[in-house]
Order: sequence, then structure tokens, then C-alpha cells
Amino acid sequence: MGEVETVAAVTRETDRYQEAFARFEPGAAGNGQAWLRSLRRAGIARFGELGFPTTHDEDWRFTSVEPIAKTTFAPARDVRAGVAPRALAPFTFPGPPCTRLVFVNGRYAPALSSLRPLPGGVKAVSLAQALSAEGDLLEPHLARYAEYQQDAFTALNTAFMEDGAFVLIPRGAVLDEPIHFLYVATEAGAPTITHPRNLIVAGDDSQATVVEDYVSLTEEVSFSNAVTELVVGQNGVLSHYLIERESAQAFNVSTLRIQQGRSSNVASHSVLVGGALVRNNIHPVLAGEGGECLINGLFMGTGRQHMDNYMKVEHAAPHCDSRQFYQGILDGQSRGVFHGRIIVHKDAQKTDAKQTNRNLLLSEEAQIDTKPQLEIYADDVKCTHGATIGQIDEGAIFYLRSRGIAAESARALLLFAFAGESLQRMKVAPIRKHLEALVTAWLPQGKLLEDVR
Repeated sequence: MGEVETVAAVTRETDRYQEAFARFEPGAAGNGQAWLRSLRRAGIARFGELGFPTTHDEDWRFTSVEPIAKTTFAPARDVRAGVAPRALAPFTFPGPPCTRLVFVNGRYAPALSSLRPLPGGVKAVSLAQALSAEGDLLEPHLARYAEYQQDAFTALNTAFMEDGAFVLIPRGAVLDEPIHFLYVATEAGAPTITHPRNLIVAGDDSQATVVEDYVSLTEEVSFSNAVTELVVGQNGVLSHYLIERESAQAFNVSTLRIQQGRSSNVASHSVLVGGALVRNNIHPVLAGEGGECLINGLFMGTGRQHMDNYMKVEHAAPHCDSRQFYQGILDGQSRGVFHGRIIVHKDAQKTDAKQTNRNLLLSEEAQIDTKPQLEIYADDVKCTHGATIGQIDEGAIFYLRSRGIAAESARALLLFAFAGESLQRMKVAPIRKHLEALVTAWLPQGKLLEDVR
């Protein structure tokens, strides 16, 4: 395709969204607030300028988003009343119930949600509700961290942001139970798009766990374009879990932007098993001295799935530590991507950063592209990175067989042990057990593994 044809194609693609925005804006939640209108309009304008990224963009060189760009998506219909509570049972965690906000095709579903008592001052509500009633709480933070000027998908989300979850945790509050955001894609009749927007603001000395979970009840084509902004104050401790287990026809682009205050501690955990095309963006900025950040993830693909993990860790203050551990298991003709950037700014002396990516290929047609990257502008730092790609150790299988374990069971044990390295870093027991069961069910020899274990 020539340059003129390419520009024309991009214009047609962005025009569809410009037209959809013109229909969306007049009735959007909170549209009466000037600051929110300004943000949305800036988002759609910037998307029109950027267009969808291509493989000529360095940050997207291993992933073509053409399947998304070429698909005509419609806004998802409101089918909340048609979802039975029992349909969501497989997506609950073992143990005591927790606060859960359920969104069906992008819309908050109060009848399916479970709002439990929370410590004083803690809010866990739908973003649409907060936009209409509590804009003063949102304005200082919403779209102030996620970089919609640089990223087309974030710009598109900013233009169409209306619903999602808003969590406010005041200073000193400690949440013993996780807060669960469950995004459910269900029957639509045509390819649909949603733009979940989550804002989590955790005050000084607070502690909490938040789970962001994407599931499908049908095999229809859907696109979740999600952005989460997570702000953690001084000495705050927060764990964020992303679970993506949508249908094999789904597209999912999720962006997690983390802003960390002084001596804060944030852990980001991801488990990706679903979707046709998945892009997982994680961007913490350690903006306060003495901050710590853990980025831990597991992605497992089969068939023709494409899973792209883009990590960008910015050390902007001195004496901060970051650790990245990402592991991939790829079968069939699936393709995985790990692109990890560590950026150490000039003032971030005494930085300690480590990045590790390990991958197992279970078939000759599976593929992984891994690109660790360091950008260091300070002179007193300790930064390392490494990546490995391999297959199951036949010597280990032989050892297990010599102990009376069948070959397929031995293979299952080794795969689970590899995945388990990531799962063991997840400290909340009910969530970890839930994810262990999810991983076991995904593994080719999962039934055998249950018997052995």
C-alpha cells in the first residue's frame, strides 16, 4: 500500500470514531462539567492526529493492530438485565465475599454487584456515578497521569470515558478484603467496543488490594480498551491484579498507569490467558524517594493468540527499587511479546532495578519476541536485565519418570512449576488459589495435574 493510500485508510478509520464521538458526547455522564468536556475533546482530537499505531512505531514493532483498526465496532448494547447472577459464579474468589463492582458490556450493573461495608471514608463506586455527583474528587486525578497525548488507545479511551470504577482510599485506611472489578462481555450480535476507565486514589499510609478482571460469556467479537490510573500516596501499600480471560474472538488493550509517592510500595500482577489480540501496558512512575515497585506477570497463549506485554518503568526519584518478572508459556501458533523499558532519570541516583523475562515454547510454531531495554541518565545506579527462551527440560522429565510419574503427568508438573514461580509472588491467598485453578485448567495436561497434585 502506498503512502497516500495508507493516509487515506487511517483517515477512514479515525473518521468512524470522530462520528461516534459526535453521537456520544451530548449524553455522556458529567458532560455539564467544562473540565471533563475539555478532556474528552482533547482525547478525540489527539486520536485523530495519531491514528492507530503500526509496526513502524518502535513500541509496536512486534504487534499489528490492523484487526482492530479494520473492524467496525458498535457501542455495546445494554443487556444488564439479561445476565443471571449464577453466570458469574466461576469468576468469584474462594473464601469470604469481597466488594465487587460488575460491569456488563461496559455498564455498571448494581443488581449483579456486591457492595460490602468498607472502612470509613473509603469509596468504591461506578465512575459514571462519580462523574455526575463527585466531579470535584475526580478532577485533580482523572486523565492527569495516563499519557493520552502519546498513545492512541489511551486517547481514544479518554474521549469515550464514561463508566468504570472509582476507588478512593483515605489516609491511613486499611482494607482487609480485595475490591474486585469484573468486566463482563456478553451477547451483542455484532462486534462491540467498550472503554472501561478506572481511577484508584490511595492516600498516605493506606493499604489495599484491587483486582481488575475481564471475562466473556459468549464467543462474540468484542474490544475492551481499558485505562486504569493508580495513584498511591506516601507510605501507601497497594497490590493490583489484572486477569484477562476473554473469549478467543476478543481484543483487549489495557493500560495501567501508576503514580507512586515517597516510600510507597506497589505490586502489579497480571495473568493473561484469553483473547485473540491482547496488549498489556504497565507504566509505573516512581516519583517519590524510597519507592518500591514489583511488576509480575504470566501470559499463556495457544492457537493463534497474540499477547504483547509492554512495560515502561520510570525511576524519577532517588533510592527507589523496581523488580520485573514476566513469564510466558506459548503453544500452537501463538505469539508472545515482552518489551521492557527501564528509564532512570538524571536525579534518580541509587536506583536498583532488575528485569527478568523467561519463556517456554511448547510447539515448533510458537514464537516469542523479547526486548529488554535500559535508558540510564544517572551515574550511581544498579540495573540488570535478562531474557531466556526454551523448551521443557527433557532431563527433568526423565528424572520424574524414573520416580514413577507418567510422562504426561511429569510434563504437567513442570509446566505448573514454571507458572507457579509467578503465582507464588501473589500474596493474597484467595486470589492466588483462584489463579492456580485457572492456570491448571489452561494447561494441556491440566486434568492429569489435578490427579498428581
